[in-house]
Amino acid sequence: MPGATRGTDRPGYDLVDAGDGRRLERFGSRLVDRPAPTALEPRRAPGAWQAADVRFDPEVGWTGDAAALEPWHVTLDGLTLELRPTTSGGVGMYPEHVANLAWLAEQVRARAATGNGAQLAVLNLFAHTGLATLAAARAGAAVAHVDAARGAVAWARRNAELSALADAPIRWLVDDAMAFVAREARRGRRYDGFVLDPPSFGRAGARQWRLADELPALLAACRGIAAEDAFVLLTAHTSGLDGHDLRQALRFSFAVRREAALEVMPQELLATSGARLELGWAVRLAG
Repeated sequence: MPGATRGTDRPGYDLVDAGDGRRLERFGSRLVDRPAPTALEPRRAPGAWQAADVRFDPEVGWTGDAAALEPWHVTLDGLTLELRPTTSGGVGMYPEHVANLAWLAEQVRARAATGNGAQLAVLNLFAHTGLATLAAARAGAAVAHVDAARGAVAWARRNAELSALADAPIRWLVDDAMAFVAREARRGRRYDGFVLDPPSFGRAGARQWRLADELPALLAACRGIAAEDAFVLLTAHTSGLDGHDLRQALRFSFAVRREAALEVMPQELLATSGARLELGWAVRLAG
């Protein structure tokens, strides 16, 4: 199924099992047990869970051997990331996003091959710890990496160093996504590609964010700074918004005429145990 990635297809990451509201994942050398609200079926490999190095429970936080709770590195598609347990139960990357990296790099290279020789500009909003930023930069794009969390931007810069991309043309920006896009419009800047992974809810200073309310305006603002035939990668995992909703929002905001240019797929991971973990949707608009 398009969008579904088996963990063992990506060296460095493996979804071992999922079920009973949890997921068991191997990130490099660490076996991690953490919540997964969409894992509603029973576990298929119950014996494997006993080997977890670390476990996260919202009520108590992370537990496990002290050494296993220290930061560690993992390499995915040739990019090296630093992972570490966060207070929200994350580790610093979304493995379901790895399936989009080849498409992203292909868009950058294809547009560069048909362009006028100028370096492509890609805008990554809600950019987190930089996986898509690094993939686009490695493919040859100049990237504006925007996230409202200062710690996330610092983490992404560390990942660039680990991936030998410290000198890549990346602008590291701690900013509100809508505010940044509005300023870029006033400056007359244009982008050849956009990557967006907006949260369901968020806050930047006094500004509150709710995806269902804000997404159409954000996409319309991005269209205002988009070069002709810009590509877009939109991912989201918001309850109440499915792939059709995201597709329609992107279709209308970017006035898409070619239906074939829009691709919608579930973000799914297939465990080695046979379990399936649903993690939202991805919509791709090819340039």
